[in-house]
Amino acid sequence: MSEEKNELVAIVKEYDLEETKANRMLEQFSGYFQLAAEWEAKAKTIVVTDESQTGDMAMAREGRLFLREKRIAVEKTRKELKEQSLREGKAIDGIANVLKALIVPIEEHLKAQEDFVKIKQEREEAIRREEAEKLLREKEEREAREREEAERERQRKQAEEMERLRKERAEQEKALQAERKARAEAEAKAEKERKEAEAKRRAEQQEAERKAAEERARIEAEREKERQAAKRKLEQERKAAEKKIAEARAKAELAAAQVKCPKCGEVFDGREHKAQ
Repeated sequence: MSEEKNELVAIVKEYDLEETKANRMLEQFSGYFQLAAEWEAKAKTIVVTDESQTGDMAMAREGRLFLREKRIAVEKTRKELKEQSLREGKAIDGIANVLKALIVPIEEHLKAQEDFVKIKQEREEAIRREEAEKLLREKEEREAREREEAERERQRKQAEEMERLRKERAEQEKALQAERKARAEAEAKAEKERKEAEAKRRAEQQEAERKAAEERARIEAEREKERQAAKRKLEQERKAAEKKIAEARAKAELAAAQVKCPKCGEVFDGREHKAQ
């Protein structure tokens, strides 16, 4: 037996197949091991290194197509065997289900007879548990109703207290509003009196400022009048002085210009003589 076939036998034994099925599987696949070994040796002899090796390339194509057919045949055989195994498995499952459907009710009946005492105790225990759970539910419901009534009473008292506080706050707010109104009126009155006093003060201040301005204007006018009179007086005095100076100069010039004739002894104006 070749090494490849030994490997196939090892695989069959690994899955502990029934002998008939194992032999059939070996018959189906064992020939392919020998074929693969032969073509492995042939393939190694075909080595193309040049484009002129058309014969080797044709042989490689022929061998590839042949192995392709064998590979497809292996896959077909695999599918057929697996489908057959699936059908066998489904048939086995169907038979087992029918048998279990027949056996299980009988087994359950016998189990019930065997465990009669245990089942009775469990049933009584279930009844007691249900009764206890019922009593517990009733107690919880009663306590829940009592809590709800207590909560409603608490809410009622809370609402009454809130209403009382609301009324107190409303009265306090009313008193505060009245106080604020009185304070506002007093402040408005005080502000009015302050404004009136301020207006009176400003009026008196304006009147005083007006009188002071008039007095300043009067004093300034008198001063200006005095300045103008002094100015006119100074101007008059300046003109009088200039007139006196001019008269004195004229007299001096006249005196300087008078010439006494040595012949006749008559005095005359030398300026006129020069002019002639």
